[in-house]
Amino acid sequence: MQTVFVLLPLAAAVLAVPQFLPQLARVRSAGTTAGVSWSWAALTSVNNAAWLGYFALSGFWTAIVPAVSATILSGLLAVVLARRGGGMPKRPLLLASVWAVVLLTVGVAFGRTGLGSALTVAFLLQVTPSVWTVYRSGDTSGVSRGTWLLILGELLCWGVFGLHEADPRLIVLGVTGVTASLLVLARACWPRAGRAAVRRLAKRRNRRPGHEPRKVCPS
Repeated sequence: MQTVFVLLPLAAAVLAVPQFLPQLARVRSAGTTAGVSWSWAALTSVNNAAWLGYFALSGFWTAIVPAVSATILSGLLAVVLARRGGGMPKRPLLLASVWAVVLLTVGVAFGRTGLGSALTVAFLLQVTPSVWTVYRSGDTSGVSRGTWLLILGELLCWGVFGLHEADPRLIVLGVTGVTASLLVLARACWPRAGRAAVRRLAKRRNRRPGHEPRKVCPS
């Protein structure tokens, strides 16, 4: 059983490295950013850069590679979203910049403990725009379920590992991440489920005795 817990950071790393590739591919293939938050992408890049420092100070070496990957790929996603959306939104850009300065200041002044405490708040700040955007948007066609499934798996691993290590920061990270992932996945699946239900209902009506499908006259 001990081996399983030891391997959890490695499993989280495997899930985290390609995490944003499905979202980048989705935006490109669908040609839309509907339901995807620029603030989420930008704050994810900033926070993962800070997590990189936290993991290095904590000796969690297996987490460094995925932290680097998430920093770069989420930053790239923010650039892609800005290009397709007509530029970087001013207020979210200011928020991301100020938050980056805050994390850097806390890390320098208070070290690993202070940085870890700030990052528990950081992740909540990071995922809130994604949940807010996807639930306010009537169209979620730009959201990649693959990315959020990978996020769900990664943060579940970190949450369980945090429980094993009695690390409250990792526990909060895991609980917050799993909750946010499930909320986004639920919203992203609703439109598809709705269309499927409509198709099933239409088929049932067409199969009723004495019911004839409506004919369309040729134009």
